[in-house]
Amino acid sequence: MATKIRLQRHGKKGKPFYYIVVADARAPRDGRFIERIGSYNPNTNPATIDINFDKTFEWVSNGAQPTDTCRAILSYKGILYKKHLAGGVAKGALTQEQADEKFNAWLDQKDGKITGKKSSLSTAKEDAKKAALAAEAKKNEDRAAAIAAKNAPVAEEEAPATEEGTEGATEATEETAAE
Repeated sequence: MATKIRLQRHGKKGKPFYYIVVADARAPRDGRFIERIGSYNPNTNPATIDINFDKTFEWVSNGAQPTDTCRAILSYKGILYKKHLAGGVAKGALTQEQADEKFNAWLDQKDGKITGKKSSLSTAKEDAKKAALAAEAKKNEDRAAAIAAKNAPVAEEEAPATEEGTEGATEATEETAAE
C-alpha cells in the first residue's frame, strides 16, 4: 500500500488548521488516515508546527512520500536532514556520532533563526505601537492647539488691530498737521 504524509484540513473558513497525517494515497484529503503525527497552524507568525519527530522519521524511513507542503514542513523541522544523515551512516560515509553532531549543530542554528525572527517580530510590533502612540499624541496636540487658536485669538486679534489702527491714525494726523 502506498502511503503519503499529507495535510488534513480543519478549522473554520478563512482560519485553516491542519493535522499532519499518514494516509493511503487513494484516500480522500479529509478522509481515513492511518496515523496522526502532528499539527500545523499557518495562522500564527511564525507558523506553529507540532510534530512527533520519532514517528515521522520512522514513516519517512519506511517509504512514506510527503506531499509538497509536508515536505517543506518536514524539511523545516529537520526530519529530511536526519534521513539524509542516516543514509550517509548506512553507506559508511559518516559515523553515527558525526551524524548526531551535525544534526545537533543544525538544530542549534535553526533554533537561533527562529528565536531571532520571533524577537524581531515582537520588537517591530512594539515599535509600531510606539509610533502610533506618538502620532496620536501629536495629533491630539495639534487639535488642542487648533481649538485654542480658534477660541483665544478672537480677543487677542481685536486688541492688536485697534492698537495698530490707532498708531496708523496718529501717524496720519501728525502728517496732516505737519503739512
